[in-house]
Amino acid sequence: MPTDKFCRVRLVERIDFTDDLALFRFQPEEPVSFTPGQYATLALEVEGKLVPRAYSIVSAPHEPLLEFFIELVPHGKLTPRIWELREGDAMWMRRKIVGHFTLETKRTRHLMLATVTGIAPYLSMIRAQRHAIERGASPPHRFLVIHGASRSKELGVYLDELRKLSEEVDWLTYIPTVSRPWEDPDWKGETGRVDDIVRKYLDAAEDFTPETAVAYACGHPQMIENVRGILRRAGFDDAFIREEQYFVQKSAEKTPRKAAQPAATPKPAAVPADRLPPGARPIPTVGKLPPRPGTTS
Repeated sequence: MPTDKFCRVRLVERIDFTDDLALFRFQPEEPVSFTPGQYATLALEVEGKLVPRAYSIVSAPHEPLLEFFIELVPHGKLTPRIWELREGDAMWMRRKIVGHFTLETKRTRHLMLATVTGIAPYLSMIRAQRHAIERGASPPHRFLVIHGASRSKELGVYLDELRKLSEEVDWLTYIPTVSRPWEDPDWKGETGRVDDIVRKYLDAAEDFTPETAVAYACGHPQMIENVRGILRRAGFDDAFIREEQYFVQKSAEKTPRKAAQPAATPKPAAVPADRLPPGARPIPTVGKLPPRPGTTS
């Protein structure tokens, strides 16, 4: 079981949002360098073999712990074992952190669309900008984030984090939305799927235009396909539509709800993940970047 390209990361904290959605924070045993929006490959030994899966990083580069928003695949090879980890337990992580689903700095307006765990790369970007501003930098980028789930509890602690920051600063607008409000009687916010409401908020944001903004879509493949069409009809060029899909294989016996794998082509590249819109293996795509092979479970 070769591990020369891996280092150890030790579980420091875990917060469960639902039975199959949780936040995991790990302490790496050696320095880690990455760009907000990239993903790390985590692995455990299973039957003598290392089983790796990639997950978008939630934390920003300046944070001491590596944070991941992961969805359980009940019959997957890796996530059921991640769910068995306890504080102090260790995993392997590939030293090289990669991914192209990063902030496009040619423009300063960023429309970010996500389903559940698809919020992970955006959180890393937003936390990085907040840190830079706290250290004296001016806020160079503005973010309009639409984050969808079936029920509000699936948004986890990130719902409060982004709501609070959105109220404190003028460079972030956060719109959480639930698609099953009848199962969430205390929910007072927006309702509908991300693709149902994106045009409403895009039209209302006068400074987020096809000429000034970059659009990002991360999470469920169907959402990504739908918003791609909406954005194109709104006038966005493919060069300014970036995509990262999370994928779950049918063999995992879980209906894809938020994750997906590299799509096919001129439209988006995909990324297999450990579940629907989890923080799983993403394959970002800018315009027509080719898909990267990946795995699931």
